[in-house]
Amino acid sequence: MTTTEIGYTHESGKTVYTVPEAFQETLTLRPEQVALRTVGGTQQITWREYGERVKSIAAGLARLGVGHGDTVGIMLTNRPEFNLVDTAALHLGATPFSVYNTSSSDQIAHVFTNAANKVVVTEQMFLGAVTGAGVDLAHTVVVDGPATGAITLEEVEANPLDDFDFDAAWRAVTADDLATLIYTSGTTGPSKGVEITHRNVLAQIIALVKGPLPVGFADRTVSYLPAAHVADRISAHGLNLTTGIQITTVTDPREVAAALPDARPTTFFGVPRVWQKIKTGIENKLATEPSTAKKALANWAIGTGIAAARADLAGKGPGALLAVQHKVAETLVLSKLRHALGLDALEVAASGAAPVPPETLEYFLGLGFKMTEVWGMSETTGVGTYTELAKPRPGSVGRTVDGLELRLDTDGEVLVRGPIITRGYRNMPEKTAEAIDADGWLHSGDIGTIDADGYLRIVDRKKELIINEGGKNIAPSNIENAMKAASSLIGQAVAIGDAKPYIAALIVLDPDVAALRAKELGATDADLATLAARPEIVEEVRAAVQAGNSKLSRVEQIKRFTILGAVWEPGGDELTPKMSLKRAPVAIKYAEEIASLYAKEPSDKVISVA
Repeated sequence: MTTTEIGYTHESGKTVYTVPEAFQETLTLRPEQVALRTVGGTQQITWREYGERVKSIAAGLARLGVGHGDTVGIMLTNRPEFNLVDTAALHLGATPFSVYNTSSSDQIAHVFTNAANKVVVTEQMFLGAVTGAGVDLAHTVVVDGPATGAITLEEVEANPLDDFDFDAAWRAVTADDLATLIYTSGTTGPSKGVEITHRNVLAQIIALVKGPLPVGFADRTVSYLPAAHVADRISAHGLNLTTGIQITTVTDPREVAAALPDARPTTFFGVPRVWQKIKTGIENKLATEPSTAKKALANWAIGTGIAAARADLAGKGPGALLAVQHKVAETLVLSKLRHALGLDALEVAASGAAPVPPETLEYFLGLGFKMTEVWGMSETTGVGTYTELAKPRPGSVGRTVDGLELRLDTDGEVLVRGPIITRGYRNMPEKTAEAIDADGWLHSGDIGTIDADGYLRIVDRKKELIINEGGKNIAPSNIENAMKAASSLIGQAVAIGDAKPYIAALIVLDPDVAALRAKELGATDADLATLAARPEIVEEVRAAVQAGNSKLSRVEQIKRFTILGAVWEPGGDELTPKMSLKRAPVAIKYAEEIASLYAKEPSDKVISVA
């Protein structure tokens, strides 16, 4: 091997250089242990069975013409068949990639054209979108039963290529071969295919195991984020193949909270919205608790936990009285609450993919979770920085993972360089040159600051900074997080103000919390648009905006807002599948509402804060 090779020292003691090589070591160590399972254990696959299925699927894919260097499209919900098919393709030296389930036919056509795959593995529910893409595919494979114009996964497995040499196929895979393509969310144009090599994947696994996720066969996680997202592909699927961590798949991401008591994960990654939804679920449960005494005790215990966490964060410790109160709160409520959530075995709770309000992190630290906030991109194969579990720092995304260099450009843009960095975008050399300079530094597009001890803080996206009428640069995410932290009723918020005299906001209600308020108001039949106009709802949002404003500088404070009577879904017009705001499309779609926020005589739906 050359000096640039990245070798992962497997638990078996062998150093491996590709994902198939790692998998072949993993399956030999605990052959009868469950590797993959569904909620409730209705489907359970041991490591021995995993290896056998991968071998048979690989032979079947080879008969379909899939070989070294080919691409295989996958459009599946989170289910064991994804792991099986993806791993089988990797053993052929092929490049499996996933498509977001919310993708339109046009988006699928763009991705398939860029990837040039001739085979797609999917489910019956997505066949319409796949065929509607109009891309010439040699084979469409369906995993959930027969369908017109497609073959089943069972048929693939039952028809292997004659004289197929499985061992020779996976041993021919090299560190420079592509392990996957991660297609960006496309917030600023057509999605780009980030090329991730086996070297990138193993460098990321090494970084995770040495850093925020020191996991192994005794650990459990939940796969619920889209496999098209780098977080699930690496921190669930990749870690499973290399370290032996058990995966419970959750088909519908909206059901992840309900799945946790069954999965009992020891590590759990959530985008900020997931953590906020869990927090909201706790608050809603307490709001409907019929026992006044139980409600008071729970609220006291949670408040005590948060107070203790804040004392620890301040470096002064809880003090004698608070320490005793915290011990009582832990015994009577907090430990039981973690068990009820299904998170009593959780060793690492991670948040990433977008900024999380510091108050949200403090809340979960107060509940007794060990939290890490991570920063990274598809282009960094996942995690680039993380806060150490023993050193939480709300508002920061921590230090770099081992092997990664980080510096700030003259304008504050975060630049990173190291073995986890992609080699570029598929068939887009100009875009690659824009992102990665001649010295190998990836220009992240994020603006950051670095603390004295090397901890990174992300200010905002470079292209999303608001430059107001006076020329002041303002980070919209700080404003939006301040509002969302003040009230669980606010599901989404968009700060507006580019070239404007003041900051205004579009606000979208959280549908679950809005439903709870509707019940309290005796308006259970009212739709979201009707609720958004209710004086009680407007006043609650106004109070939250004022509370958020109190934590912001004068120039950042919101002067006017409007509540939109709509639900924003992941993968829709306003949000990417990973819940990032599509700011430009939002600005176009709601141009009339935005104009009214700055009109001398605004519409009656515009609310002034002061």
